[in-house]
Amino acid sequence: MDQNKTIAIQKGVLNGTVKVSGAKNSSLRLLAASILTNETIELNNFPNGLLDVQVHLEMLSVLGKEYSSTDDTVIINEVKSNISTLNWDGRSIRNTLLILGALTARFGSGKVPLPGGCKLGERKYDLHVMLLEKLGARVWEEGDYLCAEVNNGLIGADIHLPMRSTGATENSIICASIAKGKSTIWNPHIRPEIIDLINMLNKMGAKIKVYGQKCIVVEGVEELQGVKHSVIPDNMEALTWAIGAVITNGEIEIENFPFEHLEVPLVYLRESGMKFYKGGANLIVKGGEAYPIEISTGPYPGINSDMQPLFAVYGAMSNGISKIVDLRFPGRYGYAEELSKMGVDYHVDGDMLVINGGNRLNGARVNALDLRAGIALLLAGLTAEGETIIENSWQIHRGYEYLENKLKNLGVTIK
Repeated sequence: MDQNKTIAIQKGVLNGTVKVSGAKNSSLRLLAASILTNETIELNNFPNGLLDVQVHLEMLSVLGKEYSSTDDTVIINEVKSNISTLNWDGRSIRNTLLILGALTARFGSGKVPLPGGCKLGERKYDLHVMLLEKLGARVWEEGDYLCAEVNNGLIGADIHLPMRSTGATENSIICASIAKGKSTIWNPHIRPEIIDLINMLNKMGAKIKVYGQKCIVVEGVEELQGVKHSVIPDNMEALTWAIGAVITNGEIEIENFPFEHLEVPLVYLRESGMKFYKGGANLIVKGGEAYPIEISTGPYPGINSDMQPLFAVYGAMSNGISKIVDLRFPGRYGYAEELSKMGVDYHVDGDMLVINGGNRLNGARVNALDLRAGIALLLAGLTAEGETIIENSWQIHRGYEYLENKLKNLGVTIK
């Protein structure tokens, strides 16, 4: 992976058909859950082309798994057992916290690199330490590694999450699935990738019940079996193509569109000028004119924090003032400074991002601070006069599979 890679993009119109890949956020969780069994895991609609997925599969190889990838399928088998230390000197991803939970649940101990990924404010891992300790483990740092250990296995417990954390909810589910006795996870974050994880674990023999946003009850089982499972579509990718069609005044048919996961964002976008209709399992977006938007991020089914950079570009393309408040990661607006290099007029008022839209954008050299910032810059580049050069473009490939080919099929070439 070349972390100094740049891409160049010219103004263009998105037209044609594009298929949404399997969800990055779901796929990584399912890979972590594969550690819980020594039997075969087969995942379909799987995004083998994503950088973060490739990193995770290599991590599984270090932990005694072997995998074979073809098209949108991956098959994982265990060739060595009882490896509980992830010796890893490559780029880390935040999913190492879930790997730690799975290793500790199955083998009684785990040691993983401290988590990496996007730097969104503090994003510490105190909730993960708390839930492991609640289940009976001892957790400590050792250099650049996070370690956990438990004698005689994890024991079911009540886990009260002080905030609706996606990662902590997932780790609680993974750990509790093969812990002894019953665990109740209070104040969980229920969202599509968590339901996908629960569905796969239940097919593997877990006993997990969801009681809305109130709690998740997990009856621990002794062991889990292998499974064939299809990954849900990536709602972030789907939303990206829909917004791209409007701001470039194009027409796109988006295949494999996750309607049930994007109901609230689609309501906002319809009210903000997007013209679309449903065609079976596909969404057809026929351009439209971007109107100013006012959104705040929140738990599912609301607009999640990852989506707000896309809405910021949408607002920048409208004539008027748009306002965004990120309640999950206050101040997650670093990308706005990069957009300003292209002519986006913005300011931050407390925890609110205010965008004065309608200004002409010009190509510039900008930096993809993280995955979602990167794709926002790419969308802005499609509307800008002249060439836009995006540094650290590898960040975008962490979450967008076969990006160059998909853009080419929609009539845009990046180099």
